Amino acid sequence: MFPRILRTGWPGDVAAVAAGASLPLAFAPFNYFPVAVVAPAVLFALWLEVSRGRAFWRGWLFGLGMFGTGITWIFISVHHYGHVPLALALFLTALLVAFLALFPALYGYWCNRVSHRLGMRAARLQLLLVLPAGWVLAEWVRGWFLTGFPWLNLGYSQIDSPLVGYAPVAGVYGVSLMVALSAGLLVLLLTDRGWMAKTGWLASLAVIWLAGFVLSQIEWTEPDGAPLKIAMIQGNISQDVKWHPDQRQPTIDMYRDLTRQQWGADLVIWPESAMPAFYDELEFMFDEFSEELRAEGTDLLAGVLYMDLASGRYYNSMISAGSTKGFYHKRHLVPFTESLPFKYLLGGLVAFMDVPMSDFSAGHSGQPLLEAAGHKISISICFEDAFGEEVIETLPEAGLLVNVSNDGWFGRSIGPHQHLQIARMRSVETARPMLRATNTGVTAIIDRKGQLVDTAPQFETYVLSGTVQPQRGTTPYIDAGNVPVVVLTIAFLMVAGWLRSGRA
Repeated sequence: MFPRILRTGWPGDVAAVAAGASLPLAFAPFNYFPVAVVAPAVLFALWLEVSRGRAFWRGWLFGLGMFGTGITWIFISVHHYGHVPLALALFLTALLVAFLALFPALYGYWCNRVSHRLGMRAARLQLLLVLPAGWVLAEWVRGWFLTGFPWLNLGYSQIDSPLVGYAPVAGVYGVSLMVALSAGLLVLLLTDRGWMAKTGWLASLAVIWLAGFVLSQIEWTEPDGAPLKIAMIQGNISQDVKWHPDQRQPTIDMYRDLTRQQWGADLVIWPESAMPAFYDELEFMFDEFSEELRAEGTDLLAGVLYMDLASGRYYNSMISAGSTKGFYHKRHLVPFTESLPFKYLLGGLVAFMDVPMSDFSAGHSGQPLLEAAGHKISISICFEDAFGEEVIETLPEAGLLVNVSNDGWFGRSIGPHQHLQIARMRSVETARPMLRATNTGVTAIIDRKGQLVDTAPQFETYVLSGTVQPQRGTTPYIDAGNVPVVVLTIAFLMVAGWLRSGRA
């Protein structure tokens, strides 16, 4: 089907690296979403009619290109803000990229093994069943293995394409499945012989994309009450100075003064760990400020660090102040910066990197929802919004999503833009608006369709104000989560296995 040199030679290996390196162009800030179909299609084609070892190798090369270009912001965080020496930072980043590249490598090897004895039907069954299903299962495993790293899932690249219509039904993994299936169909369209076959593949592609567009027109939820006047304060405090003692009082004063300029708003939001001190050190200030908030009819959600004085444990938290008082403690911690996996083995690593406060405790599941401005709020802190299955645990009770983050750790990289794209997907899945308050950007108001209503300029002290409409109701994804997609992909593979066994 393909030139022999591409099946077994080094040009095919080079093509695998290039395809992987091009894939991040599909994601923010580039947003060339068709690349998310073309790049996997190249890999799928390079996997056909090769040995298992070659499938593993090309999958790993693809992963090196994909993650090597797509998560460069990790190096900025480790080196510039983690103060890790250049050589060690490069080594640690390369080690992470090499590890993540194992996911497409093992996926390629396993899919090759599944489809090895399908005979004349091998190419079509691989491209229509095995490879799309395997891709999504690999993403799903990567999303929870060792606490999970769901960055660069194919589905996120489609936030502005017709395929995003599948998100309220089946979540980001459902969108990924439609992208991977489109990639398989594209290979068949370009390589299958005969106009009737090509017409069938083209029609199948059109149905997938048209169905996504139709689904995107459905209103899954309805307005809940009147729109809220909101304001989000982007403090723009550099990580280099955030924890300096002489910066503490100016930071507190800035947030309070900018909030006072927003009296009349229903809700004001400060970003993750906005205050450079523990809550118990600032409790009197918050109590005093709450009296002002209540007098002005404004509620506040603020990122704080919370110390349990009895146990000595500390949390990355959000507090609600004003009409109600409550706390939310972050549940899903960031490995190596907020918590350390295998601490008994790697305890010296974080000490060497000198990461401040890198031993947070995780909040428990089932925490009461925070309430503000008359609504229950679904809170996520930092990269918690990358896990749709956790966000929906607060729904359908919550009418509004709020994410606070400090993407200042990633500097002027593509990381904050990718993170915003992920946040937008949560709004589409749940059919609820999201208010995203960050320290240095990108602070944004996102509507229930995942569209950006307004954003703040990066690296500026800025108050982003506007209105937001809370929603009530549910979506199929809220009700079922990732289960249907995982079951469907396993069914795809079972059918392929059945055909492989010769019982079809």
